[in-house]
Amino acid sequence: MARPPKRPLTLRDVSEASGVSEMTVSRVLRNRGDVSEKTRARVLAAAKELGYVPNKIAGALASNRVNLVAVIIPSLKNMVFPEVLTGINEVLEGTGLQAVIGVTDYLPEKEQKVLYEMLSWRPSGVIIAGLEHTGASRAMLQAAGIPVVEIMDTDGTPVDAMVGISHRRAGREMARAILDSGYRRIGFLGTKMPLDHRARKRFEGFTEALAKEGVEIEDREFYSGGSALAKGREMTKAILERSPELDFLYYSNDMIAAGGLLYLLGKGVDIPGRIGLAGFNGVELLQGLPRQLATMDACRLEIGRRAAEIIAARLEDPPREVETSVILTPRISYGDTLRRR
Repeated sequence: MARPPKRPLTLRDVSEASGVSEMTVSRVLRNRGDVSEKTRARVLAAAKELGYVPNKIAGALASNRVNLVAVIIPSLKNMVFPEVLTGINEVLEGTGLQAVIGVTDYLPEKEQKVLYEMLSWRPSGVIIAGLEHTGASRAMLQAAGIPVVEIMDTDGTPVDAMVGISHRRAGREMARAILDSGYRRIGFLGTKMPLDHRARKRFEGFTEALAKEGVEIEDREFYSGGSALAKGREMTKAILERSPELDFLYYSNDMIAAGGLLYLLGKGVDIPGRIGLAGFNGVELLQGLPRQLATMDACRLEIGRRAAEIIAARLEDPPREVETSVILTPRISYGDTLRRR
């Protein structure tokens, strides 16, 4: 015999269990009104024992928003974004706000759909990766009437607030460091960039800085999908078989650079003498490699924290003034794969 569906608990259940009115239960659970500590403790104990969870959607009908912050990112597979989420959570956990995650897979149309669904829940704020969106997504963000923080990138004009780094500047600074170290025959290995705008901007800054010194990228290798470490190995093998004269390999991220490093170490190649390597992101996990990769810290944790701080400050009553254009400065780590002069 099928069991009848369980009935959700209500204020009446808590009222009966605690022996006080539903109005008093409501005041306690919303932390509003004058209620004695003894009564408050009795209500909270009854709610905890029953497993009662307040219906905040119902409460949101009056205020027209819920205590959720929509966080929209391209990927959970990319090791960059979990650290950003950690920074967001560190700030929000003391505010009563809760992050809800949406993933776009770097697809503008999917971002538009995810944003539409999340805004339909009337969140208190939005944190969204990147400055490039479809016209419809941008219109929704502009019309939302809530704090919006675009993160990871500052090379463009935000809808509201932005926190990130200049990827063009990051690319230029890495190019200068490579040239200053004496390398001239440079290959680039990276993801296909039409939809990864931040990788594209780093590449543009990188090639611009090389061109100012009369240097061009001599060969390129691109990938999409699959294990980044394995792809890094495959790409490094392919580009050096095609262009064995290259003396430096610049990778669009640390994971494929790690694959390239492991491939070259396995071949006994002199690094950074015969060939130098550099990646991007400063991924902590890779500190266990046999050699430390040259890389650039993308300020991921700080980006998450600062974005959440903007949302929290703007939602205070009254709103607290806070900087809404935060440009962080990444630092180059030379590691063991980029020689210094």
